Amino acid sequence: MPNRLADATSPYLQQHAENPVDWWPWGPEAFAEAERRGVPVLLSVGYAACHWCHVMAHESFEDAELAGYLNERFVSVKVDREERPDVDAVYMEAVQAATGQGGWPMTVFLTPGKEPFYFGTYFPPRPRHGMPSFRQVLEGVDAAWRDRRQEVGEVAARIRADLAERAAVYSAGAHHPPGDADLHQALVGLSREFDQNRGGFGGAPKFPPAMVIEFLLRHHARTGSEAALEMAVRTAEAMARGGIHDQLGGGFARYAVDADWVVPHFEKMLYDNALLLRVYLHLWRATGSALARRVALSTADFLLNELRTPEGAFASALDADSLDEETGASAEGAYYVWEPGQLVDLLGPADAATAARLFTVTAAGTFEHGTSVLQLLADPEDFAEYEEIRRRMSEARAARPAPARDDKVVAAWNGLAIAALAETGALLDRPDLVEAAERAADLLLAVHLTPDGRLLRTSRDGRPGTNAGVLEDYADTAEGFLALYAVTGEAEWLQLAGGLLDTVLKHFTDETSGALYDTADDAEELIRRPQDPTDNATPSGWTAAAGALLGYAAYTGSERHRAAAERALGIVGALAAQAPRFIGWGLAVAEALLDGPREVAVVGPADHPATAALRRAALLGTAPGAVVAVGEPGEAADEVPLLAERPLVGGAPAAYVCRHFACEAPTTDPAVLGERLGVVAVVGE
Repeated sequence: MPNRLADATSPYLQQHAENPVDWWPWGPEAFAEAERRGVPVLLSVGYAACHWCHVMAHESFEDAELAGYLNERFVSVKVDREERPDVDAVYMEAVQAATGQGGWPMTVFLTPGKEPFYFGTYFPPRPRHGMPSFRQVLEGVDAAWRDRRQEVGEVAARIRADLAERAAVYSAGAHHPPGDADLHQALVGLSREFDQNRGGFGGAPKFPPAMVIEFLLRHHARTGSEAALEMAVRTAEAMARGGIHDQLGGGFARYAVDADWVVPHFEKMLYDNALLLRVYLHLWRATGSALARRVALSTADFLLNELRTPEGAFASALDADSLDEETGASAEGAYYVWEPGQLVDLLGPADAATAARLFTVTAAGTFEHGTSVLQLLADPEDFAEYEEIRRRMSEARAARPAPARDDKVVAAWNGLAIAALAETGALLDRPDLVEAAERAADLLLAVHLTPDGRLLRTSRDGRPGTNAGVLEDYADTAEGFLALYAVTGEAEWLQLAGGLLDTVLKHFTDETSGALYDTADDAEELIRRPQDPTDNATPSGWTAAAGALLGYAAYTGSERHRAAAERALGIVGALAAQAPRFIGWGLAVAEALLDGPREVAVVGPADHPATAALRRAALLGTAPGAVVAVGEPGEAADEVPLLAERPLVGGAPAAYVCRHFACEAPTTDPAVLGERLGVVAVVGE
């Protein structure tokens, strides 16, 4: 019989609905049951596309005997980390503090009062590699709970006190926004960790550093630093040519298990691809790179082809695993890898040899069991031949059993996709991408935005979930709406962004210090209110909010929003030298603050070619965080203060550029506007 997860909206929870484990969803009922029975809580946290979550589920949670032991001695709670990032953040911080590492599945044992006292991640069914078996862990925790209850309580109290002390550090807030010296020091720190030979930062495993690349591109645009541009270019090219990039279908995997970007962890996440789409677009804008342009377009097409839902929003992820046709078992990467013989069967000997050379498919293989992950280490000499081979391989791959899709819609990640698609559509002449961004935004308005102006984090099949939005949902959705306004000129998107940011100021901001919390002041109370200014797989909600607040202030002249952005950026100055890899988006926003950001108002009839040319020049500008408003003289001035009192010049459309409370003379020449905003000449050709 299905357990209590059968009615969950989360695909991850539904994956466990047939387990013999008597799972409970997170909620007061589960902890009340643990209190009534006098047993500890097993908290298991994961997500639908997580390979090792599937492994542990198959090995342990589908085992009837082990499930019987769990059901007798514990109350078991299953959480989708993507639905409840607040729960995940609080307990992951405890896991990392106690063990020095973290990951998913996350396994935490709690008192009925939600206090953690023992931690881990994946546990095998039998002892191996120095790890105890999951059964041994359960027996040890049960014995401690029964025989050393006072000691367990003391451990839990110490952990809770430690978490409270960590929170106090971020709330102190006596920091100023970072200055030029701070950002230079961050660049120096990044250069020390930069892999000169293979791109990226640090060693294996290597994650795509999207937020850091955005900082490097903005720093180059503001200062002319060639070192910053070199790190961005070399990292982006290494990822684009490596196995982490799907050379057939577009898009990127979660990370590479090696330092050379060859073998990915094959799950493909919406957030990674939205962020990287914007990175490659901005790299093209800064350099004119043909490779960056191709990757941006193929990543955008991946989002539309593989992740767009019937309702018009974007699903969360594709699984790492799929069915291996030869073994009949689920295997990681089975959908993506190739053997030389498969190429011969599909293409014939001559074209197979070409394909093997192009994509580095070898007899020894670059992955498991003699299979190879496709790479494109150099551009083909004959693009027509390459595209034909790629087409035939793509069609053949499409006939394989496809990875499962986690089709829940997350507000924050759709906000990231909206921003990336809107900009890409406008700059690369793909109106269908702008339309896709608008459809996703419409879905968020219709399903995720409540009548009182609050956001829900998730939906599925057009039905809203029950979990309240967290800070990143408000910040990233506002960022998406601001990008839509810049591209479409529809003032509604600016107003909607302002409403979301007002909620950030009212419910997520510490009035005393300006620090930001990941949950609202009226959200469910956990053992501590989660708060983290550092980036993870996505920009931290804290610095994402700072960026959106700064952009909105540039459009509207709101001193309240700008002051909030500056106060929020204080933490970036404190962390820039210590951990620049993990504060990348905060550094990128700080670049915008130092540059102004520049405020560009383009006035002219909407259907006039000169208006369109000025708008395009403005959007092509590399000036960090520049905002672009377009409208007819006098139109929407009340809604968009940046457009107020901006007349035509000599009866012709004109552009006004302002920053730091001073404006340059208006221009009617797109080339002059481009010079002021750092447009690269080759991009405009």
